[in-house]
Amino acid sequence: MKSILNFVFLILIVPSIFSQQRKITALESPKSAYDIQDSVMIKTRDGGLISAIVVRKKGSVVPKPVILQYTIYVSNNSRDLTSLKKAADHDYIGVMAYSRGKRFSPNEIFPYENDSNDAYDVIDWISKQSWCNGSVGMYGGSYNGFTQWAACKKMHPALKTIVPYVANRPGMGLPMENNVFINPNYEWSFYVGNNKYLDTIAGNDRQRFRKMQFKWWETGAAYEKMDSIDNCPNRYFQRWIKHPAFDEYWQKMAPFEKDFAQINIPILVIDGYYNDSQNSSLYYLKEVQKYNPKNQPYLIIGPYSHFGAQREGNAILNDYKVDADALINTPEITYQWFDYILKNGPKPAILRGKINYQVMGANEWRSAPSIEKMSNGFLKFYLSDTKSSQFYSLSSKKPAKKNYLFQEVDFADRENSNNNYYPNPIIRKEIDTSNGFVFISDPLKEPLVVNGSFLGEIKLSINKKDLDLGVTLYEVMPDGSYFHLSYFIGRASYAKDATKRNLLKPNEIESVSFSNTHLVSKQLSKGSRLLITLNVNKNPFSEINYGTGKEVSKETIKDAKEPLQIKWYNDSFVEIPIWK
Repeated sequence: MKSILNFVFLILIVPSIFSQQRKITALESPKSAYDIQDSVMIKTRDGGLISAIVVRKKGSVVPKPVILQYTIYVSNNSRDLTSLKKAADHDYIGVMAYSRGKRFSPNEIFPYENDSNDAYDVIDWISKQSWCNGSVGMYGGSYNGFTQWAACKKMHPALKTIVPYVANRPGMGLPMENNVFINPNYEWSFYVGNNKYLDTIAGNDRQRFRKMQFKWWETGAAYEKMDSIDNCPNRYFQRWIKHPAFDEYWQKMAPFEKDFAQINIPILVIDGYYNDSQNSSLYYLKEVQKYNPKNQPYLIIGPYSHFGAQREGNAILNDYKVDADALINTPEITYQWFDYILKNGPKPAILRGKINYQVMGANEWRSAPSIEKMSNGFLKFYLSDTKSSQFYSLSSKKPAKKNYLFQEVDFADRENSNNNYYPNPIIRKEIDTSNGFVFISDPLKEPLVVNGSFLGEIKLSINKKDLDLGVTLYEVMPDGSYFHLSYFIGRASYAKDATKRNLLKPNEIESVSFSNTHLVSKQLSKGSRLLITLNVNKNPFSEINYGTGKEVSKETIKDAKEPLQIKWYNDSFVEIPIWK
């Protein structure tokens, strides 16, 4: 019904929305301090139409810098106007542009696919308006973070800076992580794609989608049949799962490889240690550093969730009480940055270096010139086959004799799931030891800070052609509780090249390297231990890789006739970046 009402509303306003500059006076009283153009329509080079709102202070005649938000999230309340008024209050022009197909745009909705070219055209239109002084800055989080990077695929000269928070990178964090499709984005496609605004009824129907997810898990149906189980076609989901590699479909949505070389504008990235899409956001930053070393973006990162990083943090995050000094005001810092770049104001005080990070447990902020310089060493541990109490030893010495630990995974068994990697709660009294393997280090002889993203190389042989694996890093604190630090999930066949699948050879020893783990900074005390869990990823919350070598989304429980047999070799290792 809501979709029909929105369609009727669109029909009613179509005759007037094509006016480029129509003002909606009903939204504001005559005494309002703002001049609002509510129904701006911007035509793109290929004939698409983008719906936008422009807000200026009344009586303002001097051209000013423009602050642009480009989003797929169309609010039908006052939220969008409030954020645009904030730009005007800071002596900027505020512009909100909506992805093609959203709000008053008559086009079809295709998340991610048109935003790069359309954002360029929106910036071009803004730059030609009499109220723009030729400078445009962008900010926002999640999808709005992605659109800023998308706008940088082909740089417009008017774009002077971006401030992406927890930015998504389609194909590199969602809807798949290291080439494993994960489920949280399934219902999101209905939320943003069902109508011109947001389908909050579908988006908030957790019971519906959990029921679908667990029915898929229990029946062993192919992953591509998820929407059949839901009895509701999901065309975006079907579009995405046809691209399990990070192929051209994903690459063209945002800067890729050499595209980063031409990004020469100042950038401020804001992210969180417990942001689910952190590897998306930091991917962009690392690629700029790689392809344009002269342009080192700034980063602010701390113990924040996906939403907390966009606001003022979370005093309690997944049951963990964060340090008092970790709480920052992201919107306030954003406008300090705009004043610094666009108006020659002072640099935000928090930016003492390029990389600015909060050290959990130390109640302090530190800075470094680059992510690599956050650490001054690594702890290298081997995943040994030697018992250490109830676990196996995480040993600093390479084993003298090659050996392995054996694991068998029955994908037909739906009573038990594997790889409980998600950091909620962050601190827990126990971890799941029912399957997989756990490796623990000796107690630390001195305090140190885990600083950065851990990496490793897993040596294994399997009786099939592929597997999805999970590696999780914990601190075991002196009181015996487990502090979740970081994790990795990924598909072995894409470990060498995310753009091309390379199947494993059955019963041959293979090396699976990984580095795309979540960055963290945590003070560890003397007596703490480090702990690694190693497992196969098999649970209701992501795609199941049965190992046949076929397209994973087409595999079913019928492909589980033979259990997966794994030999985890004891010369496998992890390297944990530290500062001491």
